[in-house]
Amino acid sequence: METKSKNIFSSITLWWMLTVIILFIVLAFLGLFMRTEQANLLPGLQEYFYSAMTLHGIGMAGIWYVGSMAGVIYVSAKYISPSKKVQNFSYITSVLGIVVILISVVIGKFAAGWYFLYPLPFKGTWPMWSTVAFLLGITILGVSWLVWNFDYLRAVSEKYKLHHALGWQYISGKEEPVTPPFITITTTSVIACFAALISAVILIIFYFTEIGTEKMNDALLMKNLTFFFGHLIVNLSMYLGVGIVYDVFPEYTGRYWKNNRAVSIAWNFVLLLVLFAYFHHLYMDFAQPVWMQYAGQIASYTSSIPAAIMSIFGTLAIVYKSNIKWNLSSSFMFLGIMGWAIGGIGAVIDSTVAVNTVFHNTLWVPAHFHTYMIAGLVMIIMGYFFHVVLEISESNRNERTSQIILGLYLIGGYGFVMAFYMAGADSIPRRYSSYGWDVISKGPFWAEMGLFFGLLLFLAILLYFIVFFNKWKKAYHTLQ
Repeated sequence: METKSKNIFSSITLWWMLTVIILFIVLAFLGLFMRTEQANLLPGLQEYFYSAMTLHGIGMAGIWYVGSMAGVIYVSAKYISPSKKVQNFSYITSVLGIVVILISVVIGKFAAGWYFLYPLPFKGTWPMWSTVAFLLGITILGVSWLVWNFDYLRAVSEKYKLHHALGWQYISGKEEPVTPPFITITTTSVIACFAALISAVILIIFYFTEIGTEKMNDALLMKNLTFFFGHLIVNLSMYLGVGIVYDVFPEYTGRYWKNNRAVSIAWNFVLLLVLFAYFHHLYMDFAQPVWMQYAGQIASYTSSIPAAIMSIFGTLAIVYKSNIKWNLSSSFMFLGIMGWAIGGIGAVIDSTVAVNTVFHNTLWVPAHFHTYMIAGLVMIIMGYFFHVVLEISESNRNERTSQIILGLYLIGGYGFVMAFYMAGADSIPRRYSSYGWDVISKGPFWAEMGLFFGLLLFLAILLYFIVFFNKWKKAYHTLQ
């Protein structure tokens, strides 16, 4: 049953993976372009900075969500039966949504930022049709992912009762029925994803009601909806990736995670708290009710505890004296979990009200979420992708090349985010296309440092793609 189910999703999963990695290369290049602009090395191209920032941000958030979700579907075939038709539908509509967004940004020069914070989409120099196209692209993606999430929960419900999928039997002290920790983690995450995507739908509806009318929406409500959606979808992408690690990483250590009371409590706790953590994005909005500001700091602090104890220390525990088989896949997944911890610390620091009042509009903010992504989620999913192509193709591993890729990635990745952290500590503002004033004269220096390490990171990504694509071709031909 396991092999048959996996074969059902092997082909479409390969296409998901190839699409994600190719888009990752393009979006990473845009990131380098932005750091080059901030270093004042391409002064004639500053007009493209904010369009690049928009595409880079929305693209990175989107591709790693679909990368995580596609991986979850592939792994879940061992336990449940998601619909292949829905998987194909999600792939086609996601590509369509991406194309529409590309048109709005590349041709229409839409440049309101990935968060498209109200009322920026209506205030730029770009034509109105590009705003409509961008919102339409987001709508297509939202509908596609809602269907995807719904089908996953449907498949889970066919095998498990909801309270069993969430692991409540373990919380009550029972050991039966057995629920894999992968199912508990992904079920809690997908339920929260539903909330995020529904908020996105409501947000887009509000935007469309304003087009061509004199109507104006409430800016604070729109901002709450935006960050509820954006913060959730990025965090839940990581949680889905962590669920994959729970299931796949033990194949390298020979030790397996088991669901129990602690695991179930932790992930149910996360499901509750992650819904309120986004409030830390609105500390500067003084019209926001004060209790929400307190809730933002409390939720941000406490939501990191269960995940850290269960996942980070759990990963260390199953590696300790395990004779683990280290290769590119296992190394990326292990270091991705550890990088998640580092990025999480930066996020917790920033979510402290007293600190946020100083760091909020500085490069400390992109520092922590780039760490969360580059050193965390991206490493987990790239490691998993490599695991899948090796599994399907039954290929040998090139250890020498893997060591070079891993070394370049770690040096380039951590050097790249460190330049953000140091700039943030120097109060260099974020979202600036260039730094020309004396007060922020250090901005170009830190941008140059970031660009240098970013080029090393980009080289690692290109080398990874070359090795990955060779294995991908073998995997693809194996399925023919």
